[in-house]
Amino acid sequence: MAILRLGSLPRRVTAADVLALLERHGGLDRRRVGRIAIEGFEATIEVPDGWTARLVPALDGQSLGDRRVRAWADAAPGGDAATGSHFARLARLLDVETRAVAQQAADRARRLGAAEAERTGLSLVDLVVRDEDSGLGGRTLVRLARRRPSPLPWTRLGVGSPVVLSPQARGAVTGHRGVVCERTDDTLQVALATMPDDLDEHETWRVDHSSDDLAAERQRRALHRAETASGDRLAALRDVLLARTAAAFEPERADATFDQTLDESQRAAVRFALAAHDVALVHGPPGTGKTTTLVEIVRRAVGRRDTVLVCAPSNTAVDLLLERLLDRGVNAVRLGHPARVSPALREHTLDLLVEDHPDLRLSRRMLKEALGLFRQADRRTRAKPAPGARHAARAEAKSLLADARKLEDQVAQRILDGADVLCATTTGLDSALLGTRRFGLAVIDEACQSTEPGCWIPLLRCDRVVLAGDHWQLPPTVVSRDAVDQGFDRSLFERVLGDLGPGVARRLSVQYRMHESIAGFSSREFYDGTLVADPSVAGHLLCDLPGVQATPLTQSPLEFVDTAGASYDEEVEPDGESRLNRDEAALACRKVRQLLDTGLPAGDIAVIAPYAAQVRLLRESLPLAELEIDSVDGFQGREKEAVVISLVRSSTEGGIGFLADVRRMNVALTRARRKLIVIGDSATLSAHPFYRRMIEYFEGLGAWHTVWEEDAGAP
Repeated sequence: MAILRLGSLPRRVTAADVLALLERHGGLDRRRVGRIAIEGFEATIEVPDGWTARLVPALDGQSLGDRRVRAWADAAPGGDAATGSHFARLARLLDVETRAVAQQAADRARRLGAAEAERTGLSLVDLVVRDEDSGLGGRTLVRLARRRPSPLPWTRLGVGSPVVLSPQARGAVTGHRGVVCERTDDTLQVALATMPDDLDEHETWRVDHSSDDLAAERQRRALHRAETASGDRLAALRDVLLARTAAAFEPERADATFDQTLDESQRAAVRFALAAHDVALVHGPPGTGKTTTLVEIVRRAVGRRDTVLVCAPSNTAVDLLLERLLDRGVNAVRLGHPARVSPALREHTLDLLVEDHPDLRLSRRMLKEALGLFRQADRRTRAKPAPGARHAARAEAKSLLADARKLEDQVAQRILDGADVLCATTTGLDSALLGTRRFGLAVIDEACQSTEPGCWIPLLRCDRVVLAGDHWQLPPTVVSRDAVDQGFDRSLFERVLGDLGPGVARRLSVQYRMHESIAGFSSREFYDGTLVADPSVAGHLLCDLPGVQATPLTQSPLEFVDTAGASYDEEVEPDGESRLNRDEAALACRKVRQLLDTGLPAGDIAVIAPYAAQVRLLRESLPLAELEIDSVDGFQGREKEAVVISLVRSSTEGGIGFLADVRRMNVALTRARRKLIVIGDSATLSAHPFYRRMIEYFEGLGAWHTVWEEDAGAP
């Protein structure tokens, strides 16, 4: 016998209920079911060999009482060795990474005091509760500010960040998980699932970034589902993605009604993606309009009456696609915690659509009546209540609450049924909400920034998939060095492209962001020289912008300032492991001030450094509200009119550390639209062939000069 497991079961579920579910939705004769063991909200069931692959997709998400059950199976003995080893390896590395993330957080909390933790950008301390409110689908909103009124320090905690709110008192262990839903200069608002009962008990609080344990669990279950699938569409799609069977394509359809703003490479990618029977890859180098292309693919799929699931690993990428889809008139609904969604798009989240639905009035009345009955049952009166009266009041209240939740679920299901497109993060898909829904097409954007397990969650639900991204930009973020060494940072996009070959991909070739000289080096290094600048941007410069003076600085697109021989030595941050370069930071600040002096607004300038310590130093040195200073990772998908890059590394040993990951440098070099300034030590950098070629590229365009020239020209 094989083992089937059911989770998220309703209270007081019986073996008879489970048998009825297996028979009704799984098609399994109850006489063939073995032992059923129910413990808490989970059941372990013996079923005939070969049946788990059929039962799991049939039962996962089905309604039982007032709950939607989860279904999964124990690993099947004797399964395909190649399939099993692939998914077993991913599951093992996922566990390695999950433990590393937890250990990193624990080490940080143990090693760092309050002030040091805050400097990392992952904590805020010395906070007090300013007010409490409700909203965002009935959640509790807690607004926090400094105990002594002052602006909040720089932090990586932004809207959508998972956090733990906990008392700052020594020895306090209580913590409340939540999500940042709003941030201003001096306050942070956190959405909590329930109202904490200890807010008045502690004077000061801290907020710390938290890991997302639920996301890891969803990935584990997705890997198991994919591994054990047999005889269904998931199994067929899995075999294509593992290169065990060939990807199939229908004849491409000529279509004269394309969005006329699309270039030919974008149109070719749309035709190709829609012709895919299994999988298609859209390779979008920087600035090539990948989002525009994906929106057209989705619109055309909807026009063919496909249901579409749109995903990305980050909330920012999902929100961008949702915004563009709504602008084009697509009926799209955003799934996920409203606090993780851009405020301008929250009205399109399922939670708020349900909350504003007219059919929810009855549910609210039921909730109000239920709360009244609970208060009545708990009220102390002079007269002794009739025997069983309090028990009856509580029972009636619980019944009303269950009916209210059922009404809310019905409203949510009607909204989902009426949508053409559902948008969510890859790890934010909730089986309890989606039930047994399947989609004709899944589009996964920024697929190169997700580890492979994350992509398998939407893959469980689709007939075919379009993966979009650029494997020559940022890879997935992986904390564990061991997991990286074993290839966990190789995305599904990159693996499929390597295993199935370029025949399953189309590359976009016209970029709409950068001056052609800024784009030229990356085009040559990463894209076979095929990246072409659209005429609208090919020659644009800072001096073409209104209010910007025409100076040598604004009349050229490129500069490399070489600090070799100037003793601009790097150093390790005190009490830390990150690196900084004080002289190079001072030079970067001077370049920013020169740009500001030409009339270029601070909001049009970015400063990028590969090391967190250098980022912190630059922020302290340039405290301008509109000026953005961040790491390379913080600028993925972003652009500015002018970008200054401080490369930091300068030493006699010649080491360049993780600058050797040239994909990150590709991101940094392609954020600027009209002006790119790179500061670095050629003697250190040239030990690596990539940087040697980069410096030669600048030299060839007359854009290289030494720091001595820079100092000579300084006022």
